Amino acid sequence: MEKDKNRLYEGMYILNATLSEDARKKAIEKITAGITQRKGQIHKMHEMGKRKLAYEINGKREGFYYVIYFSIDTPHINELWKEYHLHEDLIRFMTLNAECVKETLEFQPLKQPAY
Repeated sequence: MEKDKNRLYEGMYILNATLSEDARKKAIEKITAGITQRKGQIHKMHEMGKRKLAYEINGKREGFYYVIYFSIDTPHINELWKEYHLHEDLIRFMTLNAECVKETLEFQPLKQPAY
């Protein structure tokens, strides 16, 4: 059987926009605690602020965006996802394999199509 691998991940989390600052901190602490309790390591967290959602999700049009770079043994990802589904303040989440930790996040403007 192959040994579990500790890999680098990039997680994006969208929290409910109606949360107070204290409630947001507690929600993020709950997410990061889930990682560290499974012997994972948080490398970098980017708070992207309040942004409009691309589409309405459960009646919500805005959310607070966070990007967290962390490393953890691969089998623990499924456990984290199960936890995230029970997190009432978490609107959406996505976890991807990452090649490196980005120190800054920059988004390029979308190109307008030529008609």
